[in-house]
Amino acid sequence: MESAETRGRVPGRIVVIEDDKLMRELLVEWLSAEGYSARTAAAGDVPAADTDLVIVDVYMPRHEGTNRLRAVKAAYPGTPLIAISGQFRSGLVGACSTAAALGVREVIAKPFARRDLLAAVFDVIGAAR
Repeated sequence: MESAETRGRVPGRIVVIEDDKLMRELLVEWLSAEGYSARTAAAGDVPAADTDLVIVDVYMPRHEGTNRLRAVKAAYPGTPLIAISGQFRSGLVGACSTAAALGVREVIAKPFARRDLLAAVFDVIGAAR
């Protein structure tokens, strides 16, 4: 059901926060090819007010992954997050209770297929229009 907040808005404005340049460019390419408006940002960048989704790479040593998720969630309050990481269990795609407690709607383990990323994005914000 459409909320007053999203009524009249076209879903699909996605911010990608990824340290690896090649991965960052690939994600933007995949999302753009599906009709989403994707841009990149660094973890400390000033967020755009019109962001529908943030895809964030989470590097996991010690508490760095948790701290990064909290920082992104603070910068983009109310915006759903998808966490991606090479540190997640191989084949992991979907929801995770620990991640949900940090505001993450989906988690995806690297390496992942294009279809896995697009399915997660669709589950969280729907199709690009």
